[in-house]
Amino acid sequence: MTRVEGTLPSGGRYLIEVPATWHGTLLVWSPGYVSAAGRPASDAPDGTTRQWLLDHGYALAGSQPATIGWAVADIMPDAVATLDKAATRFGPAQRTIAWGASMGGQVTAGLAQARPDRIDGALPLCGSVAGPVAMLNAFLDSNWALKQLVAPRSDLELVHVSDENTRQQKGKALLDSAQVTAQGRARIALAASFSQLSTWSVITDPRPAPRDYEAQEAQQYQAFLSGAMAPRQPLEQRAGGNFSWNTGVDYGSLLARSGRSKEVAALYEKAGLSLKKDLATLAASPRIDADPSAVDYMRRNITPTGEISDPVLTLNETGDNAPTVVQASAYAAAVRSKGDQRLLRQAFVDRPGHCGYTPSEVIASLLTLERRVTTGLWPSTNARTLGRLAARVDADSPLDLGTAGFVNSRPDAMLRPYLPASK
Repeated sequence: MTRVEGTLPSGGRYLIEVPATWHGTLLVWSPGYVSAAGRPASDAPDGTTRQWLLDHGYALAGSQPATIGWAVADIMPDAVATLDKAATRFGPAQRTIAWGASMGGQVTAGLAQARPDRIDGALPLCGSVAGPVAMLNAFLDSNWALKQLVAPRSDLELVHVSDENTRQQKGKALLDSAQVTAQGRARIALAASFSQLSTWSVITDPRPAPRDYEAQEAQQYQAFLSGAMAPRQPLEQRAGGNFSWNTGVDYGSLLARSGRSKEVAALYEKAGLSLKKDLATLAASPRIDADPSAVDYMRRNITPTGEISDPVLTLNETGDNAPTVVQASAYAAAVRSKGDQRLLRQAFVDRPGHCGYTPSEVIASLLTLERRVTTGLWPSTNARTLGRLAARVDADSPLDLGTAGFVNSRPDAMLRPYLPASK
């Protein structure tokens, strides 16, 4: 195997690994969100998956941006520059597949949209495929509603964040104080419904029963801080302002479409609260406007329009909250709106958590996408077929690739998708 590392013109790092017997497929990996500088470049989600791929003739490439945080604007050009390095050193690939996890999954969807000249297929893993505007609007809805109903005089910063650490501390204190009362728990559930936080969020906990609404709310409470209150300040710094708004939003309508209305109604009844009154409070509360230039930055870096010309297979966990699984629905709707649905397939793994895939799940998804790239025809992407493929791959390998938890799923529609015009 040949391993090449170096520095890109941007200052980012790149890594390329080519096995002695390369069958022609090159995988270009985009990394997720990092909060500390100095990390080396990676070319796969984990060491086991990397080893399996190299053992089976795949060439791997990946980069790590010079900057930290929401570095989408840096990672996308770095991915292309890494492909240039690979082509110069090893010659052109027969086929190139982009893949990445979390923020890197969003970048992967962005490459499918913006650089079809450089890739032949895309595998976004646990990615924000509805784009940052829709995701952060949903999170604003939850944070804004919680503040209005639980602590309207709180100085918790919702937008234009000046100190993220202080924001996180105040947000946690607000959540913790609400969680100790039945009234507070009902309002947390209502706020969580607006960003459609999963009712099964904690990896170590069993799935709550369908009508165990208290257990479902407990899961949302534990996910709220890392999900709906995820760091905002680094994104606003890059965008140059606030990119989220809730002007004109009907929160009663959002609740009715959220898939959480029964849970919320039951908890409000148990707490002796008037849901109608709280929704009226939200309707009468002052709203937040966005900075158009900041929205435009997030559109460019990058909000999928749904236009694709190469096959894309998305993989999401049903209990993920960063992003929520409903982003897959928004992405599918965007692709359908452009008439490109024949190029898209979506797969799901039934577990909570973020990007916690087993190597067998990732490899089975990759093999399925590669077959579509090479043959022009999609193989079956239902859960049973993917599960069998994952089991077969694991059984044939000396590596421990883990078991697969694929499930057929149809997530709820995202409440406030953002589909910009193509530019």
